[in-house]
Amino acid sequence: MEILLGFLTGLFWGYIFQRARILRFEKHIGLLTLKDFTILKFLLSGVIVGSFGVNLLAQFGIISYAIKPTYLLANLLGGIIYGLGWALLGYCPGTTGGALAEGALDGFFGLLGGLTGAIVFAHTYDFWKEKVLTIGALGKTTIPSLIGVSPALAGLIFSLLLIGFCLFLEKKGL
Repeated sequence: MEILLGFLTGLFWGYIFQRARILRFEKHIGLLTLKDFTILKFLLSGVIVGSFGVNLLAQFGIISYAIKPTYLLANLLGGIIYGLGWALLGYCPGTTGGALAEGALDGFFGLLGGLTGAIVFAHTYDFWKEKVLTIGALGKTTIPSLIGVSPALAGLIFSLLLIGFCLFLEKKGL
């Protein structure tokens, strides 16, 4: 049943991605060249809902979530690898499969590269754990705990800032 639900959820999101046109190579290039912010606004809409919604639900005890440890160097290196892959391919990992499903054969090489990277990382994990994950390890740190506010309030403030940023982009026609 979980596999079926996962499959149906994937179809649903694939449809939304396709209708929002964020699977298009030109949309990604538009964002990377800072000329078209459609993808960024789409992604930020999900961050807005998730940031406020998840923290609000957790605040009322409806859900719980596990905080993962923060590793600064690992996050920096992962961000660089992610950004370089996106810039070189013209797709982010979440849209590569959708682009391939639409017939963009370059998406195949993105999926192949991602799978290769995952396999290499898995086989060299002990090295990364020993040499990289120890640098900048902050433990289970959250922004709300650092600034001393509830997660729901932090989520609300963050969401409002992102809404303001999206409205700014819309006003500028980006």
